[in-house]
Amino acid sequence: MAGSRLSFSNITALAPMVRVGTLPMRLLALDYGADIVYCEELIDIKMAQCHRVVNEVLDTVDFVAPDERVMFRTCEKEKNKVVFQMGTADPDRALTVAQLVERDVAAIDVNMGCPKEYSTKGGMGAALLSDPDRIEAVSTFICWTVKCPCCGIRKTFIHSFTHLRKPHPGDLMLILSDDPVKLQIYSFTFKDERPRHPVHCDYIRTIARSVSIPVIANGGSLDLVKAHSDIEDFREATGTSSVMLARAAMWNVSIFSKQGPFPVEKVMEEYLKYAIRYDNHAFNTKYCLCQMLRDKVESPLGKQIQAAKSTAEISEAYGMQSFYQQTQEWIHARMNSQQDASQLDQPIMDGDVLTMAVKFERENYVHPITPKMLLLEWTRREKLEQPLYLTKQRPLDRSFQSVVTVAHKKYRSSLWEKSKKLAEQAAAIVCLRVLGLPEGRVGEEDSGLVCKRKREASLFSDGDKDNRNKKRH
Repeated sequence: MAGSRLSFSNITALAPMVRVGTLPMRLLALDYGADIVYCEELIDIKMAQCHRVVNEVLDTVDFVAPDERVMFRTCEKEKNKVVFQMGTADPDRALTVAQLVERDVAAIDVNMGCPKEYSTKGGMGAALLSDPDRIEAVSTFICWTVKCPCCGIRKTFIHSFTHLRKPHPGDLMLILSDDPVKLQIYSFTFKDERPRHPVHCDYIRTIARSVSIPVIANGGSLDLVKAHSDIEDFREATGTSSVMLARAAMWNVSIFSKQGPFPVEKVMEEYLKYAIRYDNHAFNTKYCLCQMLRDKVESPLGKQIQAAKSTAEISEAYGMQSFYQQTQEWIHARMNSQQDASQLDQPIMDGDVLTMAVKFERENYVHPITPKMLLLEWTRREKLEQPLYLTKQRPLDRSFQSVVTVAHKKYRSSLWEKSKKLAEQAAAIVCLRVLGLPEGRVGEEDSGLVCKRKREASLFSDGDKDNRNKKRH
């Protein structure tokens, strides 16, 4: 494969699994001894809309959708080990996505095996098997331009090509394995079969003997692979050079370790550390942890995980609040350190928004005065429409940023805050500073407006005390 030394011979791999093959699970699989890791299947039409973002806070590369969702996240640690699996039936879109991700992954995999409706209804996955011309177009189109894909094949693939001159099972594989296409065959079930069905070792053996390209055996989690020692037995039973694990790894990814598997409780804690470190979405983290719990999902711990609505709550269930808090502080410190200190007091035009790098820190302001309060007071005095705040949250760290509109002009802090209220206060500060108005900071007490608001607050406070005293008597 161009630009990569990745080999599919004599390896063990983490199989592509929907919702499971995200960055934390992939990194943990590599830690425990997997040679190659696959991401979950990602659909071309969604990935083609993404833009590539170098995330200097988390040290990752993110592929971000227009709605700010991170569709695929990877990092340097797995760069030469991760295979990007794409769901596609369109050569042009497949090429667009392949070119988008090629510099950050070791290989590109075209899914030709998934039998589930969400994949097949779009002509992808197993549905692609009935259209050999499209298979050739998708595969060769990518391979001629970027890294060579490895394509997942199901047994029905063989039967769908009975019109070939040589109907021997290996002939199709030999045809498709000619350059520029490099093909790895790794899944052997009928299209209508599901995980509960046993793997067909005889078919795998037949293909492995018929071709010179690597063949990866998959599908033994149900009855053949229960421990690391079973991996070699499965390899010998199928006559392949390599083995790929899905459910066995999902239940306990330490099965890749020669000393494993380890207690699932230890594995779950290690998984959660990666999920916290790389800001994995809480609902995805919950899903993976529940898969590891299996029959204990209704235990007190399982119920606590299912009820959790954030990574912080999941961390609390595992007694990892300290690790979570330390990681959050580290993330926010890195975010703040990347701000250009020279721009802190200099407004910059970003499109139609005036921005400054400022934060609202309550202790720096005269209690109970706030920048929002002073800005609202000023607009009323000037007979302007009251400030309008538009706030958004970014998925990266659940932080907030707000834009305030005053007199048809927009103002925003370039820094992100921990809450919506803080973000609105920061935006108000930017507006006040640009307009040259007092913002209520300590040391501005001589300002007439601040003094007035402070007197009003004091009178209100004194009146409130009088009312409380009257109630007591």
